[in-house]
Amino acid sequence: MSDIVFEAISKVFPRGGSSFTALADVSLEIPDKQFLAIVGPSGCGKTTLLRMAAGLELPSSGGVRVGGRPVRGPGPDRAVVFQQFALFPWKTVRENIAFGLKCKGVPRARRDELTRHYLDLMGMSGTEESYPHQLSGGMQQRVAIARSYAIEPAVLLMDEPFGSLDAQTRTLMQEELIRISRVNPRTVLFITHSVEEAVYLADRVVVLGRSPGRVTDVVEIRPVREAEGWDRLASEEAMEMPGFGHLRARIWRQLRAEIQASSHGGAGVARMSEAISGGSYGGV
Repeated sequence: MSDIVFEAISKVFPRGGSSFTALADVSLEIPDKQFLAIVGPSGCGKTTLLRMAAGLELPSSGGVRVGGRPVRGPGPDRAVVFQQFALFPWKTVRENIAFGLKCKGVPRARRDELTRHYLDLMGMSGTEESYPHQLSGGMQQRVAIARSYAIEPAVLLMDEPFGSLDAQTRTLMQEELIRISRVNPRTVLFITHSVEEAVYLADRVVVLGRSPGRVTDVVEIRPVREAEGWDRLASEEAMEMPGFGHLRARIWRQLRAEIQASSHGGAGVARMSEAISGGSYGGV
């Protein structure tokens, strides 16, 4: 089992002579091989939550468990994909994908086998000897995702992985991620500012409120998706389905209420209006 469990998580950061509570008493479980997306206003603690699952940040109180084991730091059972591609510019595509395998001590023959497999899976055969600067943004993110999958982690943690891509490439990458997730399912925690992206990709969507960050809604997506057959549709077709529109509106209403309750409501609503149409906004 590779479930993720957050148990009454709180996170307090020092701020000058005082402190700032980013998350307060957050309890959440992501079952084995479920794809869960988190949305919420800027500053609600989405990335902080992901970093705690990765072991890059420790909670001030509460605990995080992955596969039943307490998270004390980073581990090979978890792979992280960030918005910035974080590829080694001096290494080829093949070398970038194989890097984590080499660090794990995987024998050369097996590294080559896994690298070829994930190059094929990502539709990147023929780019093995290319360098990152020779690739488009979408292709670079494919390499980053292939590198994460290649180490065969139980858990995949994705922080706005498509946020820096243009709208067309972003849509294609969403469809690629769904295709790969079917072939090679993992437990996925996916952070996004786009409501449409969350509904299209996830089995379940968690809405976080801010001041401090807390769970305000949990929306089950998978039953509706399976009933309407979204997994067999391109993104633009899925978004035309009645259930998709209903779920998107439900999440947006919750986000609107959170944003309007904050002191920066006007600017926040404008940014979230962009997000509802598939864009992104702000930082986490």
